[in-house]
Amino acid sequence: MIERIIVFVFGSVVGSFLNVCIHRMPLGQSIVWPHSHCPKCKKKIPGYDNIPFLSYIFLRGRCRFCKEKISLRYPLVELLTALLFLAVFNKYGLSYDFFVFSLFGCGLIIATFVDIAHRIIPDEVSIGGIIFGFILTSVKGFNLNPLSYNLGPMLDSFLGIIAGGGIIYLTAKLFDLVYFKLLKRPPIQGETESMGGGDVKLLAMIGAFLGWQAAIFVFFLAPFFGAVIGIINLFVKKDHTIPYGPFLSIAAIFAVFWMDKVIRLILRY
Repeated sequence: MIERIIVFVFGSVVGSFLNVCIHRMPLGQSIVWPHSHCPKCKKKIPGYDNIPFLSYIFLRGRCRFCKEKISLRYPLVELLTALLFLAVFNKYGLSYDFFVFSLFGCGLIIATFVDIAHRIIPDEVSIGGIIFGFILTSVKGFNLNPLSYNLGPMLDSFLGIIAGGGIIYLTAKLFDLVYFKLLKRPPIQGETESMGGGDVKLLAMIGAFLGWQAAIFVFFLAPFFGAVIGIINLFVKKDHTIPYGPFLSIAAIFAVFWMDKVIRLILRY
């Protein structure tokens, strides 16, 4: 029990750092310097006001100095990160996979919230994630006793990058060809592409961490999550466009925990 509490607390602290990344990356600012400060009044946030969850509650969701409202996103990201770390720990224990998939989940959380707010996915997350995913997955091929190397994990990660980025890129290009060229439908709000490059790189990153089979699984699963929100968005906001990164991220997390069970269930029938 104490181990799970430590993992939860550690995850919430990491979530606090992810909030810094989510706020600063789209602005092109350093995530290291300067120290945490209020975006409104620029006052440095003291350590006792930077405690995950608790500080938000004690401050009643407002800056201590200027009384500006603090976005609910901050405690939400801290909670999601803490729960993610706990879920990964429950599945993999304190292992190498715990480190890899926790890092993977952090990248997905940053990508999700930045995409929701700015309709972009930072290259630091997607391209950096492709590189780290390939390296960290390739390391799994090392065997110490006896000393040897299995090319399987490296090959799976490489094919995951190709499959993840390739399948979503080709699908988007095919749709654009049919929709804009053959059907001659006019672009809405000046848009000429159905899928942004950030989504292509994000699914390539997912493939780097999870392999080619999971990349394809995520590609087919994400639209089911996106369809519901897309329909609601269309009727409520009259807006046909939605950020797709969050649904790729949700499908990727689903794949980490339940893909094997879903595939076994499908093959059973």
